Amino acid sequence: MNASVSLPETILLPSAFLQREVTIDLYESSFPGNSPELYLLLINDGQNLEEMGLSRLLEELSTNQKIKPLLCVGIHAGTERRMEYGVAAQTDYLGRGAMAGAYTSFIFEELLPAIYKLYPNHTFKEKAFAGFSLGGLSALDIVWNHPDTFKMAGVFSGSLWWRSLDQNDPAYKDDENRIMQQQVRNGTFAPGLKFFFQCGNKDETKDRNGNGIIDSVDDTLDLINELIQKGYDRNKDIAFLEMKDGRHDIPTWAAAMPLFLEWGWGK
Repeated sequence: MNASVSLPETILLPSAFLQREVTIDLYESSFPGNSPELYLLLINDGQNLEEMGLSRLLEELSTNQKIKPLLCVGIHAGTERRMEYGVAAQTDYLGRGAMAGAYTSFIFEELLPAIYKLYPNHTFKEKAFAGFSLGGLSALDIVWNHPDTFKMAGVFSGSLWWRSLDQNDPAYKDDENRIMQQQVRNGTFAPGLKFFFQCGNKDETKDRNGNGIIDSVDDTLDLINELIQKGYDRNKDIAFLEMKDGRHDIPTWAAAMPLFLEWGWGK
């Protein structure tokens, strides 16, 4: 059976919540003869997906029948990216993420209804959300707080250092001031959620606790530990891809993307 992948279709979606027009790219992979049932993946920082080669990747995976029918929705970031992305319940110590609640409302009240309207003859079996760096934190925050809608989060070089207190403040403590880790610790286990994390060992050079492990890896491992303590299975519910020469850049995330797609939607 031959697979088909449409080139990304771009739409402009006016948002009352964000007070801007949001550019959305739609990438659909499907197999002729299948039921009109798709899986849905929203992706933050959609402006970078073509540079990552997402169209080519989806075509390759679909042609070789390695993934299930999948609609990827790339959401372009705006000029207020550091305000729109973050944790909706709490800004960081510099007040960044102040529009994360509005961004969440945009997703649920404007973007998802628009997608349903564009695909009236399709049903979406499961929904997932992914992102890169600060966009990964945003995706994780939305999935974690809306397990009735989303079942999977993909976090590439996630900004899991996001903190309520400057790390140079004498009162700063990892166990108390990292916002997403605290949110998971204080949250409620929701069955059925899955999490994919990617980090590169060259993501950064900072090592605030001097343990020989860069902060981005430490922060990710600590977040994974919080999920395990909450009840998620390390082998079944969580994947961690640590890339030896991975950097905080688009080529690294492009290299990790096929592993994420096959992990999440492999046939």
